[in-house]
Amino acid sequence: MASYHLDVSTVSRGRGQSAVAGAAYRAGETLHCEREGVTHDYSRKGGVEVAFVLAPDGAPSWASERNALWNAAEAAEGRKNSVVAREWRLALPYELSSERRVALAEGFGKELVARYGVAVDVAVHAPHREGDDRNWHAHLLTTTRELGSDGFGAKTRVLDAAKTGSVEILAMRAVWAEAQNQAYREAGIDVSVDHRSLEAQREEALERGDEVAAKLLERVPEPRMGVAATNMERKAKREAIAEGREYEPVTERGRAMERIRDLRGVLFAALKRVDIALEGVKAIGDRVAGGVSAYDVAREAGEGRFAAMRSALQVARDGLEQDRAEKAPERAAEASEAQKGAEGDQTISRLRGALARAREGDGDRVTVEQGREPGRVQEPGAKVESEPAREEDTKPRSNPEYEMGFEMHRQMELERGEKEKRESHAAERNDDDEGKIRVREPQENRIEQEIRDQIIERNNRDRGFER
Repeated sequence: MASYHLDVSTVSRGRGQSAVAGAAYRAGETLHCEREGVTHDYSRKGGVEVAFVLAPDGAPSWASERNALWNAAEAAEGRKNSVVAREWRLALPYELSSERRVALAEGFGKELVARYGVAVDVAVHAPHREGDDRNWHAHLLTTTRELGSDGFGAKTRVLDAAKTGSVEILAMRAVWAEAQNQAYREAGIDVSVDHRSLEAQREEALERGDEVAAKLLERVPEPRMGVAATNMERKAKREAIAEGREYEPVTERGRAMERIRDLRGVLFAALKRVDIALEGVKAIGDRVAGGVSAYDVAREAGEGRFAAMRSALQVARDGLEQDRAEKAPERAAEASEAQKGAEGDQTISRLRGALARAREGDGDRVTVEQGREPGRVQEPGAKVESEPAREEDTKPRSNPEYEMGFEMHRQMELERGEKEKRESHAAERNDDDEGKIRVREPQENRIEQEIRDQIIERNNRDRGFER
């Protein structure tokens, strides 16, 4: 699903911010602030794809040079709490190419220049190496004063006033949504975004009677993480990877984001199932419509009602049979995979039970080999009926299920051998010899192993694990 994001904030001296410093950081450059006498060096900052300045027609030549532009913007403001710049942050579509993303950001910047007469400093950023690889975004830093041929002029009060500011921002949100959707259409991508709130979209869905869409819109919007919380979560992820454990959010905003994304995943899965069901309904509707058309054609040709109805039913039936035939290979493959999985689970379960009994020394119960009635067990003392050897029984087995059983048995025997090897070198206490310590003789281990091998091999042959 396409992502939409646009928010606006201000750069204010009252919060200790500087337009020169902000421009240097977003463009990844070194700029000198004449008002503060400080050089801001962000030339080693990574992730800046491209940065450029857009100025109104007729603006002075220095307006296109980043350092001169923002020093002039700082000089135009005399108050200690002046708002010296405004920032528009945009989420760029990750589905588009790099060139289309840059063009989309540039187009929105030109819209700001034309609408408010300001200069716009555009910086397109790539996703952070530790963040979401879809997080392509742009920072558009604009001046707060109109820029003419004589330099900076009046403040853009339309964006500052309480009555008009929110209206203007809402209008620009709609402009950005339409620009993004137009870019999707030009790229041939069948998705779209909506700048309105979830509640407004839900109310519209209810008005048009789309209750499914309205239900899916009953979700909480994602909270804004912020720089501090984002850095804390990235650090927690690095530590989790280094320690080999699962990452868990450490901030309240991170936990809220995780819950919302989990819920959104469930909703999107439900939406996909609804889309599949609607496609099926549409296909059936198309077949029925074809049948109705066939009925009309037959009637116009002079056939009676019953004959025309038979023709219509035959057309609809042929269409449905065609659908089934087209989907038959896919359904057969799914059924085959499900059957193989079920048979494999049953076989592995039987093998594990037999191996467990062999390991416990339960030599009195003999499991019937493959080829006889599965699951039947010969009780102790009962006579085992012999069957003539069949040709398939004399051939080497290559059944992967048997090979899996052999591998599990071999692994058990290796583990048992390693354990006994360790025990054979250890001292053991003899209660009959007044607590003295003695070491087992090698021949004791050899004789015990020979006896064990004879019993285990006989039991394994009885259970079908003959090598």
